Amino acid sequence: MEKRVQFSIFLVNKPGVLSRIFTELAKAKINVTSLVMMDSVEHGVLRMIVEDAKAAGELFKQLDVPVTQSDVLAVTLSNRPGAAADLCERLSIAHITIAYMYCTTAVKGGKSIVVLKVPNIKKAIKVLNGAKDKRRDMKVKLRRPAAKTRR
Repeated sequence: MEKRVQFSIFLVNKPGVLSRIFTELAKAKINVTSLVMMDSVEHGVLRMIVEDAKAAGELFKQLDVPVTQSDVLAVTLSNRPGAAADLCERLSIAHITIAYMYCTTAVKGGKSIVVLKVPNIKKAIKVLNGAKDKRRDMKVKLRRPAAKTRR
């Protein structure tokens, strides 16, 4: 689990635009480790993590594409049913909101990388590493409904 730099690239929905990005990354020998592509009517948003963020940042400047950088959390999960549910539950108990998430694929029995956009990466890392918050117990506390009183 680690903090990583994510690039969000805003692309016009036209043939060849996405191909150009991947071709230039390949020419520069920059390996993409995870990505997600979303679209809207006007443009697409390509979010990605690469092995060499500094080189990719320079490349995107040269290509003159609209891009932003943000810090995200990359977590390695086993490829099994419920792994993402466990991750989300632990963050939920600690009151950490997940703005969005995406993941890499894994072969059966392998591992995948889940990318999370959370407001406080340090806190999320502590929670996922099992560190207890000194102010509260991390166990889920269930409350019984208040008893109804008769009049």
